[in-house]
Amino acid sequence: MSHAELCERVLDANLAIVEAGLVVLTFGNVSAVDRDDGVMAIKPSGVAYEDLRPESIVLVELESGEVGEGQLRPSSDTPTHLVLYREFPSVGAIIHTHSPYATAWAQARRPIPCLGTTHADHFDGTIPVTRSLSPAELAGDYEAATGEVIVETHHALGLDPLRMPAVLVSSHGPFVWGVDLPRALENAVALEEVARSTLRSFQIAPDAGEIDPLLLRKHFERKHGAGAYYGQPG
Repeated sequence: MSHAELCERVLDANLAIVEAGLVVLTFGNVSAVDRDDGVMAIKPSGVAYEDLRPESIVLVELESGEVGEGQLRPSSDTPTHLVLYREFPSVGAIIHTHSPYATAWAQARRPIPCLGTTHADHFDGTIPVTRSLSPAELAGDYEAATGEVIVETHHALGLDPLRMPAVLVSSHGPFVWGVDLPRALENAVALEEVARSTLRSFQIAPDAGEIDPLLLRKHFERKHGAGAYYGQPG
């Protein structure tokens, strides 16, 4: 894939999260990686979505973090994205938003339990929340530390990043990813819907229990397992 095509796709995905209602103002960013070429394309920092053009998208070297000459400053969350790409080699695209319901769970510092099949269709169990960053992490390379605490959370829980392609960063908001941009976008939309429906379920029944593990497994595996049969082949 050419750099121009990569930037076009990342631009379209950034506009898509606005259209999906996941972003207000400039609260969010999308990136995608070309691992063969060792580059990441990401939204520029603080640029209004309506002003974005393909040439606005910033290319960053995956290993060094260096920015190509003559480009805009990349998103302030760039170090977070870089950590995730380096640590999760199966991930091809990352989305960070401050979508209302998922952010509410993150600010409450609460994981989102799996109550039903809508959740199970996309996420293999409880969507985790990270620990809070320490004073030293906040005073240091804050954005890189955010990526590191996401990775730490997944490793501590023994999670596969493609079976649990989301995390809530404590007091902050959601990061979601996928093998490519379409999958990452689907997961970002699904996460917000799951966050909303779970809150409503608890409003109706505060003691609502988690889904039957067999039903969770059935729904997740029929879409994502080795014998998946949801949707059309190919």
